[in-house]
Amino acid sequence: MTRNTIAASLGVLFLALAGETRAHCDGLDGPVVGAARKALDAGDPSTVLIWVRPVDETQIRAAFQQAVTVRKLGREARQLADTWFFETLVRVHRAGEGAPYTGLKPAGRDLGAAIPAADKALESGDVKALQKMLSDSAAAGVRARFAQAMALKKFDKADLAAGRKYVEAYVAFIHYVERLDQAASQGSAGHFAEEEPASRHAEGEVGH
Repeated sequence: MTRNTIAASLGVLFLALAGETRAHCDGLDGPVVGAARKALDAGDPSTVLIWVRPVDETQIRAAFQQAVTVRKLGREARQLADTWFFETLVRVHRAGEGAPYTGLKPAGRDLGAAIPAADKALESGDVKALQKMLSDSAAAGVRARFAQAMALKKFDKADLAAGRKYVEAYVAFIHYVERLDQAASQGSAGHFAEEEPASRHAEGEVGH
């Protein structure tokens, strides 16, 4: 794969996830809540601990035990305990990302094309379709911004309004290309804060 293709693929993913903050970790059908459901049903917190920083593990273990205890009091109590644990886990997970917690989001949200395609690639073990989708999207984004800048480039020097429109299109084009290149050049980033030990990921714990 060429560097341009890598830049396009990573760049659009960067824009989709970072620029629009469409992360699905706070959704009721997202991976964090999914892991919480499995943990509660199995009575084992192991599946949720990988979603939080080591410094937060004790808090989540305690919350898990509280939820398990309350679940035994009846159907209503079980539902309340589950929801409370989901909220606690997602809030702590989001804090580890440096992101605010704004509540659990309903299942079936529109997450755009990139996130479902990325999940599908991981499930299938085949990244080719995701790469093509992102490359095509990035190329289309570059073409559109380039065309807009070119259309406004030849303006009357005495027409300040026209000149400013060109500058606006120029900045949009350059910043878009810059973000694509930065995303391709910076490599993969860790999910949790830099202060966390690098061995966390080496041990098989993955970020969202």
